[in-house]
Amino acid sequence: MRRREFIALLGASAACPFTARAQQADRMRRIGMLTGFPEGDPVAQSLFAAFRQQLTALGWVEGRNISFEVRWADTDPERLHAYAVELARMMPDVIVVHGSQSLTAARRETDRVPILFASVSDPVASGYVASLARPGGNVTGFTNYSGAPSPKLLEVLKEVAPGIARVAFAITPINPGVTRQLQALESAATSLAVAPSAMLLRDAGAIERTIADFAQEPNGGLVVTSDVFMIKHRDLIIATAARHRLPVAYQDRNFVAAGGLISYGIDRKESYREVALYVNRILMGAKPGDLPVQQPRKFELVLNLKTAKALGLTVTRMLLARADDVVE
Repeated sequence: MRRREFIALLGASAACPFTARAQQADRMRRIGMLTGFPEGDPVAQSLFAAFRQQLTALGWVEGRNISFEVRWADTDPERLHAYAVELARMMPDVIVVHGSQSLTAARRETDRVPILFASVSDPVASGYVASLARPGGNVTGFTNYSGAPSPKLLEVLKEVAPGIARVAFAITPINPGVTRQLQALESAATSLAVAPSAMLLRDAGAIERTIADFAQEPNGGLVVTSDVFMIKHRDLIIATAARHRLPVAYQDRNFVAAGGLISYGIDRKESYREVALYVNRILMGAKPGDLPVQQPRKFELVLNLKTAKALGLTVTRMLLARADDVVE
């Protein structure tokens, strides 16, 4: 389904927010939200704010006809599991989850409550849904990439830093898609004449040590995905890479805004607005298994010129022209 057609399909829901509100005024709806983010993370707060604002535009007013049960696991797998159990027992009208780990936890606890996911890379291969067009069951949502993210991230990294001969793919080992993403990186690296390796980061203490070890040899670069662990520790990752003068490509523009070199990925706020549109449809009676999993159609290329200059990199006019945003 094309993105324009998708928005048109959902437009009917947005067109009559006051009708929806009137129809549901006699019943308070409850939305469970499960995420591995720490509660105070500004990226997470901005995503949930976009989600709530879209629901308000659709006529769902917090405290009047909708309430939220938000659980922040702060990258703790045990807490994530406990919160999934807690939310499932509450039997909310829908549970919204961020990322594969939250989806795994919620899906394990209920096959009755509708579950909507955001930022899941490959829900079919991971076994979350039967297919993108007809997910079936109680799960559907929005992916954060069409295919594996690592090949495109490596391509943009090689473009901005053509001298790299080695690349490490930084990922958490508990990420369900780690094997597929590493395989995709290896294939892309071969075509670009770059030697790939895995950089498995299990905890914050490993970040500085592991990056420093990799930087001991010259001509290296990093590719960093944007799971919750990486986003939580983005400042440490950026500072450590800068200290060792490593060019890094990120999947999330928030890294570039914080001083990272380059990113290529989706507009996550827009993704959460679309999740809200699906929540609205489920609250109005749609079944999640009948709602197609949506893949992103638009990606943003963001470049930090100050960081490029600090690394001694020359940014071509062609790359500048392609960038959707430039941090100076």
